[in-house]
Amino acid sequence: MGLFVIGDLVIGDLAQAQTSTTITNTANGSFRPTANDPIVPTSSNPTQVPAQLLILPSSALEIIKGGDRSDAEPGDTVIYRLLIRNTGNAPANNIIVTDTLPIGLKFLPNTVRAGLQRGGVLTPLALAPPTTNGRVITFNYPGPLVPQTETLTLVYGALLLPDAIRGNGRNLAVVEGIGPSGERIVSNTASHKLQIRPGILSDCGTIIGRVFVDKNFDGEQQPGEPGVPNAVIFMDDGNRITTDENGLYSVSSVIAGSRTGVIDLTSLPGYTLAPNLYRIEANSVSRMVNLSPGDMARMNFAVTPTFGEKK
Repeated sequence: MGLFVIGDLVIGDLAQAQTSTTITNTANGSFRPTANDPIVPTSSNPTQVPAQLLILPSSALEIIKGGDRSDAEPGDTVIYRLLIRNTGNAPANNIIVTDTLPIGLKFLPNTVRAGLQRGGVLTPLALAPPTTNGRVITFNYPGPLVPQTETLTLVYGALLLPDAIRGNGRNLAVVEGIGPSGERIVSNTASHKLQIRPGILSDCGTIIGRVFVDKNFDGEQQPGEPGVPNAVIFMDDGNRITTDENGLYSVSSVIAGSRTGVIDLTSLPGYTLAPNLYRIEANSVSRMVNLSPGDMARMNFAVTPTFGEKK
């Protein structure tokens, strides 16, 4: 018996059937007993025909995407994991996974790992190297991907470049394949959102420096010129900084621009500002630096004992 369609039912041979059903057919009509009589409606007796409902084999692909972190900053590496399943009732072949990275993420080819999971056991796969076109990565798996029992797993890493702070951190992945009748199958679109932190590439910068005893009055710390602890520096924004036991200090999250610091000599009994024999502008208790966004600038202060320092 050949295939035919009644309504939404596809009817076929018993050998192909997976589910049986019964079709009831009733015919309606009307007639006049005589030419002058009114029309009389009538119905036939119902006829039931046993039939077999044919469920055609089909494939359906599903993709899930995740990452090893929800936020990162330039210089970090994020590990992405793709899970591809066949939720249909027939194998799918020629699996193509297309993954589009966010702006500023660099694909790391040497990090790619693939495996096929069957019954909870993951077996490594030796896939052909993926192809890249800008931010688009394409993986190929010839298949077949058996429904319900197999999951294709893809893992790879991506490096966050400084340009990542311009993007939204979201990447998209989709998978397609070929079904049992040669039809093209396309999955859902999976995404993963990575919150991008600016890190050191923010609008602010960092100022570092030291207060030290300048024995040769050149403004630079040389071996044998110790740092001075507990020295106080006032910044133009009102911050008060104290040097550590080595005379060092640092200030983070400083707004970019021209920044000024002043050493408080009253915090250093027995010391005064050391004269600079090479740069006139260094003979001042204040220092000015031009701080760029995300940059680091140095602000040093040279002092000398008030009783004089032998060279």
